[in-house]
Amino acid sequence: MADRRYTSRSLDIHELDIPDVFVLTSRVFADDRGEFVESYREDALSEVLGRPFRIAQTNHSVSHADVVRGVHSARVPPGQAKIVSCLRGEILDVSVDLRVGSPTFGRHLAVRLRAGEPRAVLLGEGIGHAFLALRDDTLVQYQCSTGYVAGDVIAVDPLDPDLALPFAGRTDLIMSRVDAGAPSLTESVRRGLLPFYEDCRALQAGTVAAATSRL
Repeated sequence: MADRRYTSRSLDIHELDIPDVFVLTSRVFADDRGEFVESYREDALSEVLGRPFRIAQTNHSVSHADVVRGVHSARVPPGQAKIVSCLRGEILDVSVDLRVGSPTFGRHLAVRLRAGEPRAVLLGEGIGHAFLALRDDTLVQYQCSTGYVAGDVIAVDPLDPDLALPFAGRTDLIMSRVDAGAPSLTESVRRGLLPFYEDCRALQAGTVAAATSRL
């Protein structure tokens, strides 16, 4: 399942056990001046994804320790892929498969990202994203394939026991009212809020337009 990979002298990209979730690891070139890191290559991502990856918007968030942001995704279309990296502090970064009909629907993966370690996570369209800040003043960067549109945002309860994310059950977490009040995975399916796996695949292939709704 996890067989898409790109490796060069400066950058390694490999797919994890949820399709369309990748870890990007850069090599650090150090000398007496300091360090140099190649953190993004459009040609490398295009090769491993089989399609162009366009960065339309870059966002940053600063979080206190014990802040949870997510689980967030976007309607398909337009969908939104993103590259997540930690520029300061440390996070437990979580990817959740929200694509109805996916063979890994409802499953999650957690990757620890910290400043000073040149590693990032790439999430394809339809993959939900959340993270737990492990230190105060943690700075996270999101490089997104589409711009933010409020009406396209999908939010799922990060403490849903059915998701069983690593921080589920904790009572000391800091969350927004939107995230704390988000529907569970089951409720999101019932209300038709989540993207379909086949629509995400069609969008990525660029062959047909994904359905705007399933009524």
